[in-house]
Amino acid sequence: MSAENLHGQAIRALVFCTAMWALSFPAMKALALEQHKLLPDAGSWFFTSLGVLYRFGAAGLLLLLFNVSALKTISRREMEQGLALAFFGAGGILFQMDGLAYTLASTSAFLTQGYCLFIPLWVALVNRRCPSLKIFLSTLLVLAGVAVLANVNFHSFKLGRGELETLIASLMFTGQILLLENPRYAANRSGNFSTVMLLGIALLCLPLVWATASGAAACLRAYASPAACGLLAVLVVFCTVIAYTLMNLWQRHVSATEAGLIYCIEPVIASVLALFLPGWLSHWSDINYANEQLTLRLLLGGGLITVANVLLQSRWLEPRRVES
Repeated sequence: MSAENLHGQAIRALVFCTAMWALSFPAMKALALEQHKLLPDAGSWFFTSLGVLYRFGAAGLLLLLFNVSALKTISRREMEQGLALAFFGAGGILFQMDGLAYTLASTSAFLTQGYCLFIPLWVALVNRRCPSLKIFLSTLLVLAGVAVLANVNFHSFKLGRGELETLIASLMFTGQILLLENPRYAANRSGNFSTVMLLGIALLCLPLVWATASGAAACLRAYASPAACGLLAVLVVFCTVIAYTLMNLWQRHVSATEAGLIYCIEPVIASVLALFLPGWLSHWSDINYANEQLTLRLLLGGGLITVANVLLQSRWLEPRRVES
């Protein structure tokens, strides 16, 4: 396969990954509503940490079963990369969750996408070269699109605990994306380090579950309905096993900067899914989760992010090749 075809296939795979992560937002919202029916007195931290533990733990065990022969020969660098990805992934999730308790959801959504700015800045510092005009314009368009989608009010914006923790989360996600580009790990087998990563994230969330659970029985009652188990299965199979396996396999074929901008499509797809999926989930699981409405903000914000990614993949603003 030519480098150009490989690059195109990688982009399609990463867009699909982004769609799977976007699916996780309505699925997690529906799961939270279902669990509050099962355990009305439990706190959100317990539900969130338990969900991460079960979701990534089950996903890691599934990969372990399918990859058991290769894991017998796991290398030190595959283990190292998997543990580093688990550290950045778990840290990003936990800082994002805690920050959300101290800031608006719209502000959190905007600041979380900060990695599309952090990555080109890091690459520019490492390479001692300014980002290209195309990368600069694409990044500005993405930031503007996310700001419109999140409906951020910059007049009331402040940098408090929630905002700082969300920025830390975005930095952790930046580290996760950059680790997949690191040439030190170019020969690593994605199935091996992906298994270590998923199991590592689950283990890192275990202390938080222990600290927030009212008892061992609560960990079972939180999923004591077919709807809760079904939503967890969607999160495990589609939003974790498939999404992260494809991400870890294909991201190495695009630059980290390009990957970060592609991942910013996530809020657009999540907004589109929210137009119809909550109603389906409500009917299936007997919860009250209303569909969102199509708004000018969704069209404008989504349009800006889409234009940014089209620009990124086009040949416009690329330096002309000088024929010898």
